[in-house]
Amino acid sequence: MDTSVLEPAGRRRRRKHSAEFKAELIRACQQPGVSSAAIALANGLNANMLRRWVNCAEQPEPAAASVRPLPPPAPEFVPLKLPAPQPQTDIRIELQRGGVSVSVIWPVSAAADCATWVRAVLR
Repeated sequence: MDTSVLEPAGRRRRRKHSAEFKAELIRACQQPGVSSAAIALANGLNANMLRRWVNCAEQPEPAAASVRPLPPPAPEFVPLKLPAPQPQTDIRIELQRGGVSVSVIWPVSAAADCATWVRAVLR
C-alpha cells in the first residue's frame, strides 16, 4: 500500500514549524564542526531559512531600558492674526534713459491704460 500523499498541482503552501523543532535544529547548528547546510538538507529545509533562525536566536532580546522614548509631539498649528494688506491705490513707475529720469503715478483702476502707455514708451 502506498502511504505517500499526492498534493494537487498548483501553488505550494508555506510550512509551519513548531518552536521545539526550530530550537532542536538551532542547537544542532551551534555544535562545533557542524554544517548548517547539511542539517537543513537532512531535515528538508532551505539552508538560508535555517541560518536566519540561528541568527535570530543568537541576537539578544532588546531590553526595556534600551527603548528610546518618543520625541515630544510637534506643537499644533497656531493661527496668527495678521493685519489685512493695504490695497494698492496707485501704480508707481520710474523710467531712466540716459540722463533723463521720469516718475509716473497711475491709478490702479486704469491698469490696462498704464500697460498700453508703457508699451508705447518702451518702443
